[in-house]
Amino acid sequence: MTQHVTSALPADAPDDGSAPREWWRDAVIYQVYPRSFADGNGDGMGDLPGATARLPHLRRLGVDAVWLSPFYASPQADAGYDVADYRAVDPVFGSLPDADDLVREAHALGLRVIVDVVPNHCSDQHEWFKRALREGSGSPARERFHFRAGKGEDGQLPPNDWESVFGGPAWTRVADGAWYLHLFAPEQPDFNWEHPAVHDEFRSILRYWLDLGVDGFRIDVAHGLVKAAGLPDIGHEEQVKLLGKQAVPYFDQDGVHEIYRDWRRILDEYEGERIAVAEAWTPTVERSARYLRAGELHQAFNFEYLTTGWDAAALRAVVDRSLDAMNAVGAPATWVLSNHDVVRHTTRFADGDAARGLRRAKAATLLMLALPGSAYVYQGEELGLPEVTELPDEVRQDPAFFRSTGQDGTRDGCRVPLPWSGERAPFGFGPVEGGPSWLPQPAAWKDLSVEAQEGDPASTLEFYRAALAARRAHPALGAGRDVEWLDAPEGVLSFRRTAPGGSVVCTVNLTAAPVTLPVPGTLLLASAEVTSDGGAATVPADSTVWWAA
Repeated sequence: MTQHVTSALPADAPDDGSAPREWWRDAVIYQVYPRSFADGNGDGMGDLPGATARLPHLRRLGVDAVWLSPFYASPQADAGYDVADYRAVDPVFGSLPDADDLVREAHALGLRVIVDVVPNHCSDQHEWFKRALREGSGSPARERFHFRAGKGEDGQLPPNDWESVFGGPAWTRVADGAWYLHLFAPEQPDFNWEHPAVHDEFRSILRYWLDLGVDGFRIDVAHGLVKAAGLPDIGHEEQVKLLGKQAVPYFDQDGVHEIYRDWRRILDEYEGERIAVAEAWTPTVERSARYLRAGELHQAFNFEYLTTGWDAAALRAVVDRSLDAMNAVGAPATWVLSNHDVVRHTTRFADGDAARGLRRAKAATLLMLALPGSAYVYQGEELGLPEVTELPDEVRQDPAFFRSTGQDGTRDGCRVPLPWSGERAPFGFGPVEGGPSWLPQPAAWKDLSVEAQEGDPASTLEFYRAALAARRAHPALGAGRDVEWLDAPEGVLSFRRTAPGGSVVCTVNLTAAPVTLPVPGTLLLASAEVTSDGGAATVPADSTVWWAA
């Protein structure tokens, strides 16, 4: 008999006294990339005990929940996204009791816990796949994956023209001549979701972690589980350029939605508002919204917003499209600037000038936190960390690096371990000064550590703490479903958020020069110093201001 564990967190207070607020609709969720967050045992690799010890940092920062990237048993061919056992913790990260400790400690601090689930593919060391190889062609074990005969006279060509997201063909041939599908690395064979055993297995996996007490799941490659019937050719080279822009037969197929309706029923069995968040790269935000229809998932990452540049018109358009699409299905919008797969936004917005990148990053943070819905913060952005762009080839570990032509498009640079304290690497990431870290940290990061920024009102860390405290305190920030756009000069965004208890005006100057505007209220928070003269205020270039109106 399944034991249903209730979340340790208390129910949220009503917004207006009439109905309970669903916590996930306006939550700020902090992504922990476990191998790079905190190293508890000094081996150079972040782990669960290290993360547990650093949870008070997240509580003080002011976030509502923590999302942990995979920590399951894995050969680590793709940093844990190649799972060998979904019910075990990889020894490099600790043990199952360590995971239990983390969940309990997070709940004691008032933080919810979201964990990754990886249903599109597993590791080639997963027992199912090893059995499929052992039992050979035509065996029932192979039906759980996509094994096919090759093309050509001797089957020497892949079954179709699909390409791996990491580069090269999406097929690998095994000793008996058959080919298997892997949309990512060869060590990550795709499950065949037409097989009922795959459905049963993941129902069991979800319940296993829900019984442990987790508050939800981030679904990796949520758009990839179902492939078009017959696995048709695409007829296009460099298919990675199509992803998220055009329909392809292995992503965003309509059949995925029945899977998530099934999963939603499981989540709803449990008390405590357990949720699921889709990593769904789709051609339009409207396609993403389909994952959030009644009876499906709760949130989907807004990659269209993440990939929008520092441009007023483009940002306004994506905000409008996002809100329209999500409101149509009754779901909250989500906003995110960085994660473990993309260049940190401090660097993306820099245009070659690090100081400008940090100014824009802070301004973008206030814009994001003012919008209605849920916001995601990637570890280290509260420190203003830039992308590390000069890692030596010999330390690189991203599989995409070894299947492409170099630095561009790879992910190690955003995964460098965090600096916590001290003058020497690993800057408190591990317990030993001068000890190891799995990727080297820049020497300049000693000035960006938590310790170095603590208590400095001009620091990025204290700015994030102030922004999250203001967001939590002011009812107009985050909550609700709409924005009221206000007249503003070209290159400037201005909108009002209103809720019972007050309103806030958010002004974003995306131009390269200061702008002078009428003061709409009392200054609440700004990403750069604002000067006032009577009823006018001068907002610096690349900055955002919140006004209590």
